[in-house]
Amino acid sequence: MHRGGSLLSPTIAYETWGTLNHERDNAVLIFTGMSPSAHAASSTLDPASGWWEEIIGPGRPIDTHRYYVICVNSLGSCFGSTGPASIDPRTGELYRLTFPVLSLEDVARGGYEVVKHLGVKRLKATVGPSMGGMTALAFEIMFPGLSEGFVSMSSGPRSLPFSIALRSLQREIIRKDPEWRNGNYPRDSVPLTGMRLARKLGMITYRSAEEWRLRFGRERAATTDMNGDQFGQVFEIEAYLEHHANKFTGQFDPNCYLYLSRASDLFDIAEHGSSVEAGLAQVRVKRAMIIGVQTDFLFPIYQQRELAEGLEAPGREVEFHALASLQGHDSFLVDMDRYRPLIASFFA
Repeated sequence: MHRGGSLLSPTIAYETWGTLNHERDNAVLIFTGMSPSAHAASSTLDPASGWWEEIIGPGRPIDTHRYYVICVNSLGSCFGSTGPASIDPRTGELYRLTFPVLSLEDVARGGYEVVKHLGVKRLKATVGPSMGGMTALAFEIMFPGLSEGFVSMSSGPRSLPFSIALRSLQREIIRKDPEWRNGNYPRDSVPLTGMRLARKLGMITYRSAEEWRLRFGRERAATTDMNGDQFGQVFEIEAYLEHHANKFTGQFDPNCYLYLSRASDLFDIAEHGSSVEAGLAQVRVKRAMIIGVQTDFLFPIYQQRELAEGLEAPGREVEFHALASLQGHDSFLVDMDRYRPLIASFFA
């Protein structure tokens, strides 16, 4: 592991779409944000819609008639890859907090092992939104020259103090839940209250105030039965947060959330050089596209600009796009009218 410790025979879960060509050089590697699984798009094996359904597939921006698309579930996550909720083969018990310190460099290494396992010789591009963008950047520095292209969305070369502060509060909310039990909660009794509140705070950071003003205004919730609680939900925005919190809890392991959250905070491209500029100078791709959103305050637009400018080099084509999406940080998941043409153009 990048910051010490080791894992014995870890598992990396992944999904693929399309066919690897004879030259083994038409692959696209996708790293995810903090909470998604590797199921980025539907397939014959799993027809459920993926988290990037409108981007990956036949005739879509990342066209599976042309490309062999690989999406990996992050090391440390709870959707198939080894993480704190997995069994430690050395003890026969769950890792829980004995899991080593997780870094995005470890997640990137997991992606590399999948690529090597599949026999891919060269990647057309490495792609990542949010935490996945930082992971993809780590991948480019750790394995220079393996990818021809690099696509980063709503990400940056390091986590800022503001986003670290927000994630720190989310982690504290989980750890303060009595049901967390210092990470030793049983599988059937997770700290639901902590996870619900952490998710609500996360949703506030993922979208924009302007979107909510236009979308919800001061509309009252359809049901306002507060069960005797005079401070219960009254407004539609409160119902929206409650819905997303309930949808998330039970799906994601709390300890995995803590580890991935901290890994995002720890990432700093300057650790791979004397500065951000020195770190970015180690990237060896021929083409790069950086997409940011003006309403994103988790990874502000100036971080995307810094990333694009740092990647500029003789003979390298670098595109920078500042989108006016209202949906804030989550725009790469929902504002497909703006994202589809850009991604399609890059992969044309």
